[in-house]
Amino acid sequence: MSKILLLHTGGTIGMASGPEGLAPARGLVETAIATLAPKGADIAVEAFAPLLDSADIGPRHWNRILTRIAGFRGKGVVVTHGTDTMTFTGAALAQALQGMDLPVVLCGAMQPLGSGGDAEGNLALALWHAMQGAPGVWLAFAGQVLPAAGLVKHDTQAPQSFRTVPQTLPEGPFRPRLFQPLRLAILTLSPGLPVAALGAALAELDGAVLRVFGAGTVMADPALHQLLAAATGRGCRLRAVSQCETGGLVPGAYGAGAPLWRAGVENGGTETPEAALARLWIEMSERGD
Repeated sequence: MSKILLLHTGGTIGMASGPEGLAPARGLVETAIATLAPKGADIAVEAFAPLLDSADIGPRHWNRILTRIAGFRGKGVVVTHGTDTMTFTGAALAQALQGMDLPVVLCGAMQPLGSGGDAEGNLALALWHAMQGAPGVWLAFAGQVLPAAGLVKHDTQAPQSFRTVPQTLPEGPFRPRLFQPLRLAILTLSPGLPVAALGAALAELDGAVLRVFGAGTVMADPALHQLLAAATGRGCRLRAVSQCETGGLVPGAYGAGAPLWRAGVENGGTETPEAALARLWIEMSERGD
């Protein structure tokens, strides 16, 4: 028998209708496994208590998942998870588990189990890939198995809600990586953004991912440029990514981007915002920043 660990965090796949809409319900995933388990699979289900809407999942939950996966000795792991923050968890697990010789498969759904929607198909695909698929961190969704490192959720309703942007993962053999309690965030530049508002946010942070314009440009505002330089000067790590989904940043392509690099902002290249955030978090955690 092939041992598979299923970590059920919550999400739509395991929800039921309530007085205020869908909410996590215990037992739905466990019941579904009885009919969806691949032949030859020995599946152990471990459910979070309480089950969570993915809006509530963050670094401490990633650490819980990572610690359990690192201690598992079996064929593969499935993590059932809500779709709203699937892109964040996908990036976090893909980077933290890089080099691990085990398939870890994220799985969610746009409609709950037992509703006639996509949940059963997604879960069955995830279980199969955990038993038969290649090592790495993946998302099983809408008949596809996608690399989880650069997921993009592009639709809030359609079954095919995800696509993936290729990412470069950390090199080297697997080693345990966890997320320390840092103050990090993704901040988006927009026309007319008050510099003081950005400064107030950065003053509360240890680091940030900046979503900048196009191939890497910012407003021609000396106060903004001085703010970014002051932030990096005090040790606040800033990593820039494009607000465009693909193409990435090209330092030197436009003069309007030069203030970023002069200020010491890091080039996130083609990273998604979620991947850049995960990279910052892991690097700063390992360096003790």
